[in-house]
Amino acid sequence: MDSHKYYTLKEAIQKAESYCAYQERCHKEVRQKLFNMKVSSDKIDSVLVHLISHNFLNEERFAETYVRGKFNIKKWGRVRLTAELRRRDISKFIITKALSQISESSYLSTFHELAEKKAESIGEASPIKKKRKLADYLLYRGWESHLVFDKVNDLIGK
Repeated sequence: MDSHKYYTLKEAIQKAESYCAYQERCHKEVRQKLFNMKVSSDKIDSVLVHLISHNFLNEERFAETYVRGKFNIKKWGRVRLTAELRRRDISKFIITKALSQISESSYLSTFHELAEKKAESIGEASPIKKKRKLADYLLYRGWESHLVFDKVNDLIGK
Protein backbone atom coordinates (compact mmCIF):
# COMPACT_ATOMS: atom_id res chain seq x y z
CA MET A 1 0.00 0.00 0.00
CA ASP A 2 1.20 3.52 -0.80
CA SER A 3 2.24 5.39 2.37
CA HIS A 4 2.04 8.86 0.74
CA LYS A 5 -0.96 10.97 1.54
CA TYR A 6 -2.37 12.86 -1.41
CA TYR A 7 -3.85 16.20 -0.46
CA THR A 8 -6.93 17.72 -2.00
CA LEU A 9 -6.63 21.39 -2.92
CA LYS A 10 -8.74 22.32 0.11
CA GLU A 11 -6.53 20.26 2.49
CA ALA A 12 -3.34 21.70 0.97
CA ILE A 13 -4.69 25.23 1.42
CA GLN A 14 -5.59 24.55 5.07
CA LYS A 15 -2.14 23.10 5.80
CA ALA A 16 -0.41 26.00 4.04
CA GLU A 17 -2.56 28.59 5.85
CA SER A 18 -1.61 27.21 9.25
CA TYR A 19 2.05 26.95 8.17
CA CYS A 20 2.01 30.64 7.19
CA ALA A 21 -0.02 31.73 10.21
CA TYR A 22 2.60 30.28 12.58
CA GLN A 23 5.34 32.64 11.33
CA GLU A 24 6.16 34.77 8.29
CA ARG A 25 7.23 32.67 5.32
CA CYS A 26 8.63 33.42 1.89
CA HIS A 27 7.25 31.92 -1.32
CA LYS A 28 10.21 29.56 -1.65
CA GLU A 29 9.65 28.04 1.84
CA VAL A 30 5.94 27.49 1.20
CA ARG A 31 6.56 26.02 -2.24
CA GLN A 32 9.16 23.62 -0.71
CA LYS A 33 6.78 22.64 2.11
CA LEU A 34 4.00 21.84 -0.36
CA PHE A 35 6.44 19.94 -2.59
CA ASN A 36 7.56 17.87 0.42
CA MET A 37 3.89 17.15 1.17
CA LYS A 38 3.72 15.67 -2.38
CA VAL A 39 1.23 18.29 -3.56
CA SER A 40 1.14 18.40 -7.37
CA SER A 41 2.74 21.42 -9.02
CA ASP A 42 -0.54 22.72 -10.49
CA LYS A 43 -2.09 22.63 -7.00
CA ILE A 44 1.01 24.33 -5.52
CA ASP A 45 0.47 27.32 -7.80
CA SER A 46 -3.23 27.48 -6.83
CA VAL A 47 -2.35 27.32 -3.13
CA LEU A 48 0.24 30.12 -3.50
CA VAL A 49 -2.27 32.33 -5.33
CA HIS A 50 -4.79 31.70 -2.53
CA LEU A 51 -2.23 32.49 0.21
CA ILE A 52 -1.13 35.71 -1.47
CA SER A 53 -4.67 36.92 -2.18
CA HIS A 54 -5.72 36.21 1.42
CA ASN A 55 -2.59 37.92 2.81
CA PHE A 56 -1.10 34.79 4.41
CA LEU A 57 1.94 35.22 2.21
CA ASN A 58 3.66 38.56 1.64
CA GLU A 59 7.34 38.66 0.70
CA GLU A 60 7.78 42.30 1.69
CA ARG A 61 6.39 41.63 5.17
CA PHE A 62 8.53 38.46 5.39
CA ALA A 63 11.72 40.35 4.46
CA GLU A 64 11.05 43.16 6.95
CA THR A 65 10.32 40.70 9.77
CA TYR A 66 13.38 38.61 8.87
CA VAL A 67 15.72 41.61 8.79
CA ARG A 68 14.38 43.01 12.07
CA GLY A 69 14.67 39.65 13.85
CA LYS A 70 18.13 38.65 12.62
CA PHE A 71 19.52 42.15 13.18
CA ASN A 72 18.10 42.61 16.69
CA ILE A 73 18.58 39.08 17.98
CA LYS A 74 21.54 37.62 16.08
CA LYS A 75 23.27 40.95 15.36
CA TRP A 76 23.75 40.20 11.67
CA GLY A 77 25.12 42.86 9.33
CA ARG A 78 23.78 43.89 5.92
CA VAL A 79 26.03 41.51 3.97
CA ARG A 80 24.67 38.40 5.72
CA LEU A 81 21.08 39.67 5.72
CA THR A 82 21.24 40.35 1.97
CA ALA A 83 22.80 36.95 1.24
CA GLU A 84 20.19 35.09 3.31
CA LEU A 85 17.29 36.93 1.64
CA ARG A 86 18.77 36.31 -1.83
CA ARG A 87 19.01 32.62 -0.96
CA ARG A 88 15.24 32.73 -0.44
CA ASP A 89 14.72 34.33 -3.87
CA ILE A 90 13.62 37.70 -2.48
CA SER A 91 13.89 40.52 -5.05
CA LYS A 92 16.58 43.18 -4.81
CA PHE A 93 13.89 45.87 -4.46
CA ILE A 94 12.31 44.15 -1.43
CA ILE A 95 15.73 43.46 0.15
CA THR A 96 16.70 47.13 -0.17
CA LYS A 97 13.37 48.23 1.30
CA ALA A 98 13.68 45.78 4.23
CA LEU A 99 17.27 46.85 5.01
CA SER A 100 16.27 50.53 4.95
CA GLN A 101 14.22 50.04 8.13
CA ILE A 102 17.47 49.78 10.14
CA SER A 103 18.64 53.28 10.99
CA GLU A 104 22.30 54.01 10.33
CA SER A 105 22.89 55.04 13.97
CA SER A 106 21.30 51.83 15.29
CA TYR A 107 23.29 49.78 12.76
CA LEU A 108 26.62 51.32 13.75
CA SER A 109 25.99 51.25 17.51
CA THR A 110 25.04 47.55 17.29
CA PHE A 111 28.22 46.89 15.31
CA HIS A 112 30.46 48.73 17.79
CA GLU A 113 28.82 47.04 20.80
CA LEU A 114 29.17 43.59 19.24
CA ALA A 115 32.81 44.16 18.21
CA GLU A 116 33.83 45.51 21.63
CA LYS A 117 32.09 42.71 23.51
CA LYS A 118 33.67 40.04 21.31
CA ALA A 119 37.13 41.63 21.50
CA GLU A 120 36.99 41.47 25.32
CA SER A 121 35.99 37.81 25.27
CA ILE A 122 38.83 36.62 22.99
CA GLY A 123 41.47 35.17 25.29
CA GLU A 124 44.37 35.34 22.91
CA ALA A 125 47.82 36.68 23.82
CA SER A 126 49.00 37.31 20.27
CA PRO A 127 47.52 40.53 18.84
CA ILE A 128 47.69 39.08 15.33
CA LYS A 129 45.67 35.99 16.31
CA LYS A 130 43.25 38.13 18.30
CA LYS A 131 42.73 40.44 15.29
CA ARG A 132 42.16 37.44 13.03
CA LYS A 133 39.58 35.89 15.39
CA LEU A 134 37.69 39.16 15.81
CA ALA A 135 37.70 39.89 12.07
CA ASP A 136 36.54 36.36 11.21
CA TYR A 137 33.72 36.58 13.75
CA LEU A 138 32.44 39.94 12.48
CA LEU A 139 32.75 39.00 8.80
CA TYR A 140 30.89 35.72 9.39
CA ARG A 141 28.06 37.73 10.95
CA GLY A 142 27.88 39.77 7.77
CA TRP A 143 29.36 43.12 8.67
CA GLU A 144 31.01 45.09 5.87
CA SER A 145 34.75 44.48 5.58
CA HIS A 146 35.73 48.17 5.71
CA LEU A 147 33.89 48.52 9.05
CA VAL A 148 35.40 45.30 10.37
CA PHE A 149 39.03 46.07 9.54
CA ASP A 150 38.83 49.66 10.80
CA LYS A 151 37.28 48.45 14.08
CA VAL A 152 39.73 45.58 14.53
CA ASN A 153 42.70 47.93 14.11
CA ASP A 154 41.03 50.40 16.44
CA LEU A 155 40.44 47.87 19.24
CA ILE A 156 43.62 45.80 19.02
CA GLY A 157 46.93 47.65 18.95
CA LYS A 158 49.42 46.88 16.24
